[in-house]
Amino acid sequence: MRKAALSALIFVAFATAVYAQKTQKAGDILKSAQTKAADDKKSIFLIFGASWCEACHQFDTFLALPEIAPIMDKYFVVAHITFGEGAAGHPDWDTPGSDTLITKYGGISPSGNVGLPFIALLDAKAKLIVNSNAPTGVKGKSETTGFPTEPDEIKWFLSMLEKAAPLTPDELHKMEDGLHQAVAD
Repeated sequence: MRKAALSALIFVAFATAVYAQKTQKAGDILKSAQTKAADDKKSIFLIFGASWCEACHQFDTFLALPEIAPIMDKYFVVAHITFGEGAAGHPDWDTPGSDTLITKYGGISPSGNVGLPFIALLDAKAKLIVNSNAPTGVKGKSETTGFPTEPDEIKWFLSMLEKAAPLTPDELHKMEDGLHQAVAD
């Protein structure tokens, strides 16, 4: 029941964000995140996702877990960009300019494929630190890990966090436990 209520809350928040982003451009969302990241001396955790993407909702649920949210807030400014709504017949739901940003941060493969959620960790100047494209070998080839569920994907996600912020071993352990919990639920 708790999971269902949390999922419903996440969906409402995501739907609200999608609606709010109709009037906001991707560049403006990023610029706002940059300002906050510079002021708070944090990195930017940029998430590209879509309303139809179950893995995106699972990832948002993970980020909202009581043991995970404070860690994320300590090190990151989280910003959401809506991308890929055309797959559900609603390309007008995409955040204007999302295609440019996802391309800039490496979210579109050479073959034109996109895996969602796509995550880009940026410094306060919006320079890419690392993205969720796992290096060759993690999944047998270079591709985005999306919501990390497999051991190699979880390992890659944790290494991404370490590249972008000085998480303690205890914080990394909590993140790993949270991912395992989210996968088991």
